[in-house]
Amino acid sequence: MIPIKGLILSGGKGTRLRPITFTSAKQLVPVANKPILFYGIEAMREAGIRDIGIVVGDTKNEIRGAVGDGSAFGVKVTYIEQEAPLGLAHAVKVSRDYLREDPFVMYLGDNLIRQGITPLVDEFNREKPNCMILLAEVPNPSEFGVAELRDGRVVRLEEKPKKPASNLALVGVYMFDSQVFGAVDEIRPSWRNELEITDAIQRLIDHKLDVRSHVVTGWWKDTGKLEDLLEANRMILLDLPKKVEGTIGADSTVEGHVVVGAGTEVVGSVLRGPLIIGRDCRIEHSYVGPFTSVQDCVQVKDSEIEHSIVLNGSKIIGIGARIQGSLIGRDSEITRPNRKPRCFMFMVGDSSKIEVL
Repeated sequence: MIPIKGLILSGGKGTRLRPITFTSAKQLVPVANKPILFYGIEAMREAGIRDIGIVVGDTKNEIRGAVGDGSAFGVKVTYIEQEAPLGLAHAVKVSRDYLREDPFVMYLGDNLIRQGITPLVDEFNREKPNCMILLAEVPNPSEFGVAELRDGRVVRLEEKPKKPASNLALVGVYMFDSQVFGAVDEIRPSWRNELEITDAIQRLIDHKLDVRSHVVTGWWKDTGKLEDLLEANRMILLDLPKKVEGTIGADSTVEGHVVVGAGTEVVGSVLRGPLIIGRDCRIEHSYVGPFTSVQDCVQVKDSEIEHSIVLNGSKIIGIGARIQGSLIGRDSEITRPNRKPRCFMFMVGDSSKIEVL
């Protein structure tokens, strides 16, 4: 049996998560305190894939620094440079020397599939179709690649159609044999000036090759937007067991599934799970509510926060209203000083969003 390779796409500019992605790769934004990209690597490893290529762009050094050679995950990682984000099919094209003639699983690095991909990889390995695509029902199909099925077979694919033929969106996981390379060579850039993977798969269909689909029944998230990132964070936190390594003061209350890292101190506060707090944090006279992820070295004092993600080294001090539905970047400070005259003071990057009371 020919081993299946993995191909994870970790290029792209992450424009929908700016300003966070001005300084960080979108695939490294954490969900439940673990970079999104790591979930994809782990899903491939659990499916028996040990040889993984990662397609990188402008953030290649950051991706390399986080993942290394793959040994920490029990896999071997090869990095493949893509000169510009010219489409998913273009990523396949530039990866041909790495993939050779081997079958492979392509996984978008900012996607999360809660139940993993092991049964689907097993089916692909066993049945050996030319292509297998994963689909999910979505309320907004015009924002995705969309599949049209007839008698259970894929007959047509379209990228971000204005009038979708169905509500079945392509999930960011695809499985191919070497026939895909010929299809990629035949297509031309779309109106977005990208080589679309939907066009390449459509060529396989038009050539009467075996293209199969599988509708995902569990949850799946493309974490490219803030609301989807927070929803993925919420779902992952539901699976975390309670684990407290830090110090919880006797004057504090802990409710539900809560993870607290080593070196963290909680004083006079309420922690309500599911939530995760990293290492060396200080939570003082505050409320940290459900569905919140707090990374390492964060200080929260005299404040309330829930349903949010707070990155390393940030400070939230003296906020008079509850923070929710927020993504707070590394080393940020949100404070409420007592000086007069009282005023708002911001240092805000491009594409930021702020709501004030």
